[in-house]
Amino acid sequence: MEPALSSFDPYSARPPVGLAAPVGRSFASGRAVLALMLREMSTRYGRTPGGYIWAVAEPVGALIVLSVVFALMLRAPPLGNSFLLFYASGYLPFTVYATIAMSVQGSITFSRPLLMYPAVSWIDAIFARFALNLLTSVTIMAIVLFGVLEFTEASTNLVFGPMILATLLAALLGLGIGVLNCLLAGLFPAWGNVWAIITRPLFLIGGVIFIYENMPETVQSVLWYLPWIHLTGMFRTGVYPTYAPDYISIPLVMTWIMIPLALGLLLLRRHYQDILNR
Repeated sequence: MEPALSSFDPYSARPPVGLAAPVGRSFASGRAVLALMLREMSTRYGRTPGGYIWAVAEPVGALIVLSVVFALMLRAPPLGNSFLLFYASGYLPFTVYATIAMSVQGSITFSRPLLMYPAVSWIDAIFARFALNLLTSVTIMAIVLFGVLEFTEASTNLVFGPMILATLLAALLGLGIGVLNCLLAGLFPAWGNVWAIITRPLFLIGGVIFIYENMPETVQSVLWYLPWIHLTGMFRTGVYPTYAPDYISIPLVMTWIMIPLALGLLLLRRHYQDILNR
């Protein structure tokens, strides 16, 4: 009687399915994410004159306009002595959130043709857009801050810990809200326009142009429940080491991140085919 063959034969041309499948899927998913990132880079920046220059020029232009307008209205910024640095410290982390949220929201519809292939999944499309926009936003943030500190009279001793944490939380908040909106806008196309209208005041109430402590107590009691005011405040503690706000709550921000993210991922898993078939 011949001995039973082992479940794993080192001389076999193919490894056992149980071992090959996870590795093969992971590798295929990584290639799909990279391909989706390269596709978006060529689509968004490769077809316009200047390409990535506009990605830097946009926030710089917005900061200059903000600084000039408020310099005419106020004698000094709420923190420090540079209007440009103050508004950069609020505008940059807010832009990380806004850019990622908007990009992730359109992940499935943007990549619909490629999602017809079995090798590309809806989670690949979401992660590709998240990763690309996070890398782009961090690069722009570094360039803008370096430019402000190098070419203006603004000076400070940056503390990178709070800045990195605020940027990471802003990116995750954009991911969570973007995933949930990806589901809602995919099933109900009008939701994208509704959400844009609802969130338009966020730039004004998210702490970009003011600090929490300067608001009346009745306004503070409402603003505290919004995660954006915590993110801009946290980022500013790294730009202004003497600024020590006591209202920042990371658990509140994490709640805003985890609930939309978990709900969006769970429902997208069930309904992404409905979105693709629309």
